Amino acid sequence: MKKHRTSAQWQALIDQQQASGLSAAQFCKQHDVGYASFCNWRKRLSDNQLDEPSLSKDTGFLDLTSLMGQSSEPGWNIVLCLGNGVELRLSQQR
Repeated sequence: MKKHRTSAQWQALIDQQQASGLSAAQFCKQHDVGYASFCNWRKRLSDNQLDEPSLSKDTGFLDLTSLMGQSSEPGWNIVLCLGNGVELRLSQQR
């Protein structure tokens, strides 16, 4: 028989797993919790936390105008390293 848990119960399990030092798979095996369900609920609950207004006060934007200097020469070159060898390069030509 499947055990139905509330979102609060899933959050408690996720918190326990994080505090345990065990991998999610090890924790699920020890606590007889379905690994796929655990992962789905962990993602669902983390997505919900990101949507809360209290966590999104900071826009996440970085003002780069101070890096452009006081030079009268136009132009800038910005390289964003996104990981796994992916880079986004921005250049201004005038």
